[in-house]
Amino acid sequence: MSTPPVVERVSECFIKPQHSNHESNQICYLTPWDIAMLSAHYIQKGLLFKKPSSPLVSHNNFIENLLEKLKHSLSLTLFHFYPLAGRLVTHQTHDPPFYAVFVDCNNSDGARFIHATLDMTISDILSPVDVPPIVQSLFDHHKAVNHDGHTMPLLSVQVTEFVDGVFIGCSMNHTLGDGTSYWNFFNTWSQIFQVQGHEHDVPISHPPIHNRWFPEGCGPLINLPFKHHDDFINRYETPLLRERIFHFSAESIAKLKAKANSECNTTKISSFQSLSALVWRCITRARRLPYDQRTSCKLSANNRTRMEPPLPQEYFGNSIYTLNAGTATSGKLLENGIGWAAWKLHKSVVNHNDRAVLETLKEWLESPLIYDLGRYFDPYCVMMGSSPRFNMYGNEFGMGKAVALRSGYANKFDGKVTSYPGHEGGGSVDLEVCLSPAVMSALESDEEFMNIALVSVYNPL
Repeated sequence: MSTPPVVERVSECFIKPQHSNHESNQICYLTPWDIAMLSAHYIQKGLLFKKPSSPLVSHNNFIENLLEKLKHSLSLTLFHFYPLAGRLVTHQTHDPPFYAVFVDCNNSDGARFIHATLDMTISDILSPVDVPPIVQSLFDHHKAVNHDGHTMPLLSVQVTEFVDGVFIGCSMNHTLGDGTSYWNFFNTWSQIFQVQGHEHDVPISHPPIHNRWFPEGCGPLINLPFKHHDDFINRYETPLLRERIFHFSAESIAKLKAKANSECNTTKISSFQSLSALVWRCITRARRLPYDQRTSCKLSANNRTRMEPPLPQEYFGNSIYTLNAGTATSGKLLENGIGWAAWKLHKSVVNHNDRAVLETLKEWLESPLIYDLGRYFDPYCVMMGSSPRFNMYGNEFGMGKAVALRSGYANKFDGKVTSYPGHEGGGSVDLEVCLSPAVMSALESDEEFMNIALVSVYNPL
């Protein structure tokens, strides 16, 4: 038997912000939303591009030029996103007892940049039914938790060269920012890459806002009720899962939304609430649970627009809350239609307002909670993460539009569903579904689900 291909690292270096930024010499304080992420994994998302097939550019020149431009534009981008070049620091005293974590934006080697190769084709990644495990090797910081940012870079970029493609995978420490922050960084990097030559004067569309938001009377250094990081760090090991991408066309989602609204005699249920209700119902059915087993659907809610006054979308940091949007017994969920489930989700989203956000923060400050993936998500829940609204395919690095999005090992468990915009845009959605092998097989045979989901097929043309 031939040895399967492995990712081979060619080189690595560290990238610091281009030019000095007076703000980058300071401390970046962490809010309750940020601190809660210390035991979770880094955010790992990346884009797969097809290599240009120009006969005028030799292979070696192409990759060398690409790497240099990526490094230079990353350095310019880090000028704006300077906390990503820092490190986590814990400040602790025993008398009086004090334990706080923050980011030192200056005392660090910077962000890591890795060049790697993989003797595989784009088709080897996109053609299999399941996402192949080798995709996890396209990211640095495999299995790292955010607390490891005390000694590891807070941002690591791995550029992996395929036979016919290039994968750009970023691992960003989740204590520094959420998906909105992550994609603003990625979008800005792409924007600067495309207008290089202007040095640090490149205008950017959405400059990040680093003024962290704290509840009234709180911060900026939050004293945590811990004596050692072992008190709150748990290294969650993902169980054996199958991971598969399902595609939903804009037309199929529109029909689903119309059906959900019609069943509830309303027009208020959104496309994403309808799609989430479908996924909740179908995964619950695939799990073959007892009639009275309680199930739940959790949604990742962006708090920015819910605050009064609202936080700007450019706010760099975490401003998300995992909303326990719907609960029902397995029997009730499946007895009723998709509208019944979607309406539950809709009501929870509507009720998640400024008052609700402040109440959750008040509870957190009274008893600080660090998310533990192994305990936080029960085996009967479906968790809808990320958002198809993020600008993912708008990121270009001289190779045209990416052919696919993929994620790493991070923050996955049985029932985790990650949402991406579909490649063709227009309101289409791709769902990355993680389930135990037996449940995934049952989902693949679920008529309601497979009548709407399309199987992603890679077309190399």
